[in-house]
Amino acid sequence: MRGLLGVVVLAVALSVAALPRIERFFLVQSGEAGEATLTLAVEGLRGALRRYQPLPALIAERQELLDLLATPGDTPLQADVNEHLRLTAEFVNASDIYLMDTTGLTIAASNYRRDNPFIGRSFEFRPYFTQALGGGLGRYFALGTTSLERGYFYAAPVEDGTRIVGVVALKFTVDQFETAWSGGGSDIVVSDTNGIIFMSNRPEWHFRALEDLNDRVLSRIQAQRQYPLDQILPLENRRTPLSDSMDLVRITEAGDFVSSVQRIPEAGWTVTILGPTGPARAQALTVLALLVLLILFSGAMAWLFLQRRARLVERLDQQRQHREHLEKRVAERTVDLNTANTLLVQEIEERKATEQQLRQTQTELVQAGKLAALGQMSAALSHEFNQPLAAVKTYAENAATFLDRDRPEDARKNVRLISQMADRMASISKHLRNFARRPQDKIGPVPLLSVLDDAIALMDAKLRASKAELHFDRPEGEIMVMGGQVRLQQVLVNLLSNALDAMERLQTPVIDISLHREGARQLVELRDRGPGLSEETLSHIFDPFFTTKSPGKGLGLGLSISYNIVRDFGGTLAARNHPEGGAIFVVDLAMAEDNSDRVAAQ
Repeated sequence: MRGLLGVVVLAVALSVAALPRIERFFLVQSGEAGEATLTLAVEGLRGALRRYQPLPALIAERQELLDLLATPGDTPLQADVNEHLRLTAEFVNASDIYLMDTTGLTIAASNYRRDNPFIGRSFEFRPYFTQALGGGLGRYFALGTTSLERGYFYAAPVEDGTRIVGVVALKFTVDQFETAWSGGGSDIVVSDTNGIIFMSNRPEWHFRALEDLNDRVLSRIQAQRQYPLDQILPLENRRTPLSDSMDLVRITEAGDFVSSVQRIPEAGWTVTILGPTGPARAQALTVLALLVLLILFSGAMAWLFLQRRARLVERLDQQRQHREHLEKRVAERTVDLNTANTLLVQEIEERKATEQQLRQTQTELVQAGKLAALGQMSAALSHEFNQPLAAVKTYAENAATFLDRDRPEDARKNVRLISQMADRMASISKHLRNFARRPQDKIGPVPLLSVLDDAIALMDAKLRASKAELHFDRPEGEIMVMGGQVRLQQVLVNLLSNALDAMERLQTPVIDISLHREGARQLVELRDRGPGLSEETLSHIFDPFFTTKSPGKGLGLGLSISYNIVRDFGGTLAARNHPEGGAIFVVDLAMAEDNSDRVAAQ
C-alpha cells in the first residue's frame, strides 16, 4: 500500500512539474488561432494599398491639372479643379486628393470646402513629395499636419511631356481598420521601421515606441513632421520565444500576450497580433486539475482493487489500464474537437462578414455607376425638358389670346397640347426615377423586353443627340429571365452608352439589338459600328480601372460592375468583334422557370 501511495504522490508531482509544458502547448495553440486573424488583417491592409496605389498616376493624367499648373492664378479653373478632385475623392473613398507645384505649394485640393483646406500650404518637407518630384511613386505614413488625422499618402508626378511640373497626392485614413479589429478578442498593432506604433485597436498605444530611438531617428521624424514628438513614449516590452513563428510578450502596463508577426515590405510595416494568455493558461490549469483528479481516482480504484481477492488482481488491473487509456483518448479528442469547433465558428463568421462587405461594396458601385450615367445624360435630358416647357409656355399664351378673342375651341386645342407635353415630361421623369433608385439584393423573374424598353427610353435623348440609328426587331410576347430589374437596366444602359462612345467620330452611328434563345438561356446581343476591340483590350476589358477612353472620360469601372452584376444573376457578359467591323457585347441570362410571372425582382 505504501508503494501505491508513493506512486500517486509521484504522479501528481510529475503532473505539476509538467504544467509549464502544458501551458506552452495551449499558448502555441492560441497563437496559431491568432495567426489566421493576423493574415486577414494583413490582407485587408495590402488590399487597401493595392487599391489606392495606381490612383494618383491616373488622376495626374488629367489635362486640367496641367492647365492649372501653367496658370495658377486662374481662379475659375482652380475652382473647377477643386470640385473635380472633391468628386473623385468621394468616388474612390479617399480622405484627401491635392495638387502641388514643384515647390510643394498646394494650389488645388479636394477639401477646399473644409475649415482648414490644404490650399496655400506647402508640403515640400514630406518624403512622398520629394519621391514623386524625382519621377517615382511617393508613399509615406504620417499624422496630417493640417487635418491631424493619421493616414497613408501616395503621390505621383504630373508630367508635361518630359518635364515634371507638379505632384498629385492622395491620402486615405486608417480608422476603419482599427474599428474592424476592435471586434476580436486580440489586439493588433502596426509599427514602422523605427518600431513606432501608428495603428492599433488600442488608441492609448498610438505613437508608442517598441524600441529605443536614437537622436538621429527623432531628428528625422521632427524634420518630416511624421509624428508628434511629445507623444512618442516607450512601450516597455520583453519577448520570450514560444516557437519559430511566435513569442510570449510581456508588456509592463498591459500584461502577457502571445504574439505573431507578419510584414508588409512594400510599405515598411510590421503587423503584430497580441492574443491574451489568460484563456490558454486557464485551459492548462484545467487539464492539470483533470489529470490530478484522474490520478487520484486511479489510485483510489487501485486501492479498492488491492483489497479484493488475489485471483481478481490481474483482471482488475487490466480493466483499470483499459479505462485509463480510454479516458485519456476521450480527453484528447474532446480538446481537439473543441479547438476545431472554435476555429470553424470563427471562420464562418469571418466569411459571412466578408461576403456582406463585398455585397455592400458592389451595391454602392452600381449606384455610383448609375449616377455617373445620369450625369453624362444630363445635357441631353435638359434639352428634352426645355423643349416641352417652351412649347407649354407658347400654347398657354396662345390659349389666353384665343380666350380674349372669344375662340374657345382653339383655346381647348392648345390646352390639350399642353396636357400632352406634361405627359411627355412625366414619362421622362418616371424613367429617370426608376433608373436612379437603389436596387435591392433579391433576384427573380424580370420582364426582359420591358427592361430593354426602359433602357432605350433613358438613352433616347442621347441617341437622338448623336443622330444614331437603333435597329431592334422587338418580339411581341414578353420574355421572362432571372435577374433584378433595376440592376439589369443599369447593365443595358451602360452597354448602349459605351456603344455610342465607340462611334463618337461617326456621322451616323448604328446600333443593332438582337435576341436569341439557346435552350434554357436567353441571349441579348448589342453591336456597334465602331473600330472594334484589340486583342489586348479583349483580354482586359472587364478588369477594374481598365479603359480605352481618353483621360477624364471614365475610370474603367462600368464594364467591370456590369460583368459582376450579370454574374450575380447566374449569367455571363462577353465581348467579341464582328467579322464586318464593330464590337458585339453578349448578355447571357437564364430563362425564368415560370415565364408567366410578370413580377420583376428589384
